[in-house]
This record gives sequence, structure tokens and C-alpha cells, in this order.
Amino acid sequence: MGSLFSSKSSGKVRCSHILIKDQTRAQQLLQELQTGGDFAKLAKQNSDCPSKANGGDLGSFGRGQMVPEFDRAAFALEVGALSELVKTKFGYHIIKRTA
Repeated sequence: MGSLFSSKSSGKVRCSHILIKDQTRAQQLLQELQTGGDFAKLAKQNSDCPSKANGGDLGSFGRGQMVPEFDRAAFALEVGALSELVKTKFGYHIIKRTA
């Protein structure tokens, strides 16, 4: 299993995410978040990514540093917005742009 990161950059965003391998569980979490669930708490309890220790915070990153599907979704979000499920080779991501 490779890294979420690749190379390149130009402009940065800051995001948190929850990574879930099971699509049904990911959809349930997304619905919980859309109805006011606490992102950091749900990330700590459910994410399959080591970033869960930080409530899903991935820090700031530039274009091209994440796998393409994640990159496109993260840069398309407004600050404070939540993505739909984003499927990558790692599983299903719920992305929240924080800056």
C-alpha cells in the first residue's frame, strides 16, 4: 500500500479526512457528519488512517501531493465544506477542508 502523497505543488489547502475501507460504513459516517456529527471525534473513533490520532488532520498540502482523486476533491471544496465519499485505492475518504 503506497503513500497518500506523490509530488508537485502550487497553492495549498488544509484538510482533515476519515478513511474507511467499507463503503456502507463510510456512507453511514457521512450521513452522521451531515447531520451535525463531530468530525474530529468520528475520525478518532473510525478512521483507518494514522491521522485519526489528530482527529483526521492531514495538515497543509499542495496540488499533486495526494492521490489524484483525493487531490481533486480537496481542492474543489470551500473552507469548512465536507466532501461526498471519495474512492481511492486506500478506501473511501470523507474530506473536510479546514483552510
